[in-house]
Amino acid sequence: MAEVVRALRLYWRLQRAAMRGALQYRLNLVIGIAAGVAYQGSGFAFVWVVMHTFPAVGGWSLREIAFLYGMRLTAHALYVLPFSSLIGLDWLVREGELDRVLLRPLNPLVQIMAKRLGVGQLGDLLAGLVLLVVALPPLGPASILFCLAAVVGGALVEAAVSLALASLALRTWNTLGVRAFADDLFSKFGSYPMSVFGGAAQWALTFVLPVAFVAYVPASVLLDRTGELNVPAPVAYGSPLLGVALFALAYRIWSRQLRHYQSTGT
Repeated sequence: MAEVVRALRLYWRLQRAAMRGALQYRLNLVIGIAAGVAYQGSGFAFVWVVMHTFPAVGGWSLREIAFLYGMRLTAHALYVLPFSSLIGLDWLVREGELDRVLLRPLNPLVQIMAKRLGVGQLGDLLAGLVLLVVALPPLGPASILFCLAAVVGGALVEAAVSLALASLALRTWNTLGVRAFADDLFSKFGSYPMSVFGGAAQWALTFVLPVAFVAYVPASVLLDRTGELNVPAPVAYGSPLLGVALFALAYRIWSRQLRHYQSTGT
């Protein structure tokens, strides 16, 4: 536990230094955040246009879809902000740069996470929070706490899938394609109620790739729509814990793959 606390403290210091560096180019920072907001805003604008043609999608109203979209986007941003550097892991392995990481007296994953600050993802986070707050239904204190836990849990679900797939680069050297495919599934299907998809797709997006648990399952709990879920209500109420369990499993996979890492000799 002491090692974990030390690693997180160092990560926080490195990210603060990265933020100070980003603030030296404030116009670039503003443009990056604005680009992130515009990109994610255009995605929801498409949903808004569709919803003006069809009054409901899968029985969900525009406000409910906006709430679901906001939860998914906020969770995605919370995942990408610390883990965006994983996209460069294949390059680190192929070029032998990971050898340098392993020689330093600091957790290798923390070093990789601290390699870059995702400026555009700050825009994703801002857009997600705005949607979440605007579409938030009337909730009591317990439901608000569940919502916060669900967003963090959703971020951990995405982080777990990304870390588990990225760890395969320690053996195969190239995982960008499969990771891009998984990320595409999360972004394209995670913002809609699973009821709009066919039975097989709905099952796969719940039990094979846990897209539904990022936002759809907890949003259904908060909107009192658990009757349409493919999982029992107690499982839905415990959905934030799935992210913790999956991330612990993904970190175990990462550690195991790291023990078998062999340098390319580049």
